[in-house]
Amino acid sequence: MLVDSHCHLDFPELAEALPQLLDRMKTAGVGAALCAGVTLERFPAVIDIARRYPNIYAAVGVHPDTQEGAEADIETLVRMANDPKVVAIGETGLDYYRLEGDLEWQRRRFRTHIEAAKGCGKPLIIHTRAAKDDTLSILEEERAGQVGGVFHCFTEDRETAWKAIEMGFHVSFSGIVTFKNAVELKQVAAELPLDRIMVETDSPYLAPAPYRGKTNEPAFVRYVAVEVAKLRGISLEALAEATTANFFRLFGVTLSHEA
Repeated sequence: MLVDSHCHLDFPELAEALPQLLDRMKTAGVGAALCAGVTLERFPAVIDIARRYPNIYAAVGVHPDTQEGAEADIETLVRMANDPKVVAIGETGLDYYRLEGDLEWQRRRFRTHIEAAKGCGKPLIIHTRAAKDDTLSILEEERAGQVGGVFHCFTEDRETAWKAIEMGFHVSFSGIVTFKNAVELKQVAAELPLDRIMVETDSPYLAPAPYRGKTNEPAFVRYVAVEVAKLRGISLEALAEATTANFFRLFGVTLSHEA
């Protein structure tokens, strides 16, 4: 069984055909998925999906580059995370790729999410883009290793991956690892400890080859897993067993919750 450790089932591209999408997910051998929050306003849709389907889990957070909508505070995040279907805080982190100027507001938001994770005892889902040094520094300063978590849709270098693991985090690979030009990322996927990696889609974005450029969905995590298994020289079954165990262990849920 595979798990899609990060997707956005509440986004219109997926939510409009959710029953069919979940059928295709089951056919592909994907037994569970985590739907990550990006704004507080969208969280009701996220948690509604998780409550309706026993094999869908949720995370609550405000995406690093979101500039509209309500700002998250520690109390609000902890309260929302009290729902049993919420298994993580996030996605959160830093994203300097599209934004310029004083981004201290991003760093404050990130610290708030880390404090909320420590307050509720749930792991973090980390988004980092063009901000690896600040991301690692803040995680270290705030002692985020107390709760751990996962660097989702990892696209950084080898050094960053190992630093994340040394701090107690996992690393998750998306469809990007299937792209021909992702040479360094493929090397990272090949060498990290098997008990610290996961696979994801980040759907509806970043569809893996051979669906690159099309709408992504949780069923396509199988293509990510096939690529990572090939890079590591192990069977798909071994990769699936390890990444699924990593998911359930990190997020504190058991296989008895499987649909």
